[in-house]
Amino acid sequence: MAAVEKYLKPEIINQIKRLDLRAQFVVKGFLQGLHASPFQGFSVEFSEHRKYSSGDDPKDIDWLVYAKTDKYYVKKFEAETNITGFLVMDLSQSMAYTYRQELTKFDYSICLAAAICYLMIQQQDPVGLITFDEAICQSLAPRSKRQQIATILSHLTQLKPSGKTDIARSMTQMAAMLRQRSLVMIFSDLLADPKPVLQSLRRLRHTGHDVILFHILDEAETSFPFQGMVELEDPETNDRLRIDASAFQQDYRAEVLAFCEEYRRECFQSGIDYVGLDTSMQFDKALIEYLFSRRARF
Repeated sequence: MAAVEKYLKPEIINQIKRLDLRAQFVVKGFLQGLHASPFQGFSVEFSEHRKYSSGDDPKDIDWLVYAKTDKYYVKKFEAETNITGFLVMDLSQSMAYTYRQELTKFDYSICLAAAICYLMIQQQDPVGLITFDEAICQSLAPRSKRQQIATILSHLTQLKPSGKTDIARSMTQMAAMLRQRSLVMIFSDLLADPKPVLQSLRRLRHTGHDVILFHILDEAETSFPFQGMVELEDPETNDRLRIDASAFQQDYRAEVLAFCEEYRRECFQSGIDYVGLDTSMQFDKALIEYLFSRRARF
């Protein structure tokens, strides 16, 4: 329990509670907006319709709607309206990095995930956990009981980011693994070739899942505060490069900006929410801003 308490220490609990108090009136709309119906109010016998997707029972198709629209929709009953969420955590070695912040990128992701888990369970939405490095490592089944927060945190605090990552392969595996439409929340520094990663994220989105990509970087990775001659080491390959940081700083910042902007642009075009964060930001403030920005779009 001592490890869990690291993420449930009073200041973290207060941040989560404060987030809930300040954002509670948008959270319900935020979550419901993820599975809003194109036929809201069409019938009082069930809550809504949604588009038919692979894996749905053909017996649930509403043929009256098909006759009117020439499109397949399935009936979605009240008991099915809760959305299932998955917190998807990158366990690669680079996530263990911090330059001068108290939290590593992995620690920061855990705090953010704990807040989201808390908010979803407040809405009685089940939340599960998936971890990956070069492939899917482990998964915890979604639950909506309050002890799920402690269960997820207890699991995460026993893990140590290590080794290499293959984000694209892991996302492709996850797309095949998830059988029902879910809210997939990915926490990663995305330190890989963007093209296959983006392709796998599009596949995940096009199979019917709502996807939120939390791009977590250390504040030093975004600002590059180094001066003089420094030696940089890739944490996953151990490759080293000695450079003049002062001369390299401007080019580096431009490259990072372009890297993040590519993700932002491509995710927007694919209907994926991209949330760029660095570890100098208060996670509760960053999450509230995201919730409000999403609410403004819907």
